[in-house]
Amino acid sequence: MKLFEKKLNSRTVFIGKILKLQVDEVELPDGKKSVRECVRHSGGAAVLLVNENKVLLVKQFRYLYGKAVYEIPAGKLNAREAPSVAAARELEEETGYRADLKPFLKLYPSPGYTDEVIHIFYAEKFSFVGQRLDDGEFLNCEFVPLDKAAAMVEGNEICDAKTVAAIYKFLSMKNSL
Repeated sequence: MKLFEKKLNSRTVFIGKILKLQVDEVELPDGKKSVRECVRHSGGAAVLLVNENKVLLVKQFRYLYGKAVYEIPAGKLNAREAPSVAAARELEEETGYRADLKPFLKLYPSPGYTDEVIHIFYAEKFSFVGQRLDDGEFLNCEFVPLDKAAAMVEGNEICDAKTVAAIYKFLSMKNSL
């Protein structure tokens, strides 16, 4: 069976600063019709920075969860912005670090309803140049030992998907060496 859905029509329901919501009618592989609610998002970029066996995390209040959440530094891509440029910008703004960035992981955070792609980079040859938070952005940065970060994932203290994926991939690569 060919796994493909053909878009028959689409209507935009909402356009905001971060996302656009569309409702699409599609034709399924068996010829039947269905509806897809689509959250369109420009994508994001994130950075895994590990220094002396410690991972750099930010802790930021996330309104929809009603609590502060641990994450690797990250942010939204601007229109037509290269993921590596966004990652470098966000790393410096949020943490004050500048680094050489190497592609590390590409993540689809929730493929059932959004087209968002998060591009995760690994930081090499980094230096501290000073944090420059955006207006209205409040967060704390800390280096967390990798074993503690892994325990925080296991204990559901770190639940952010990009952070969990980056930490686990790094640990699996480190353990295979």
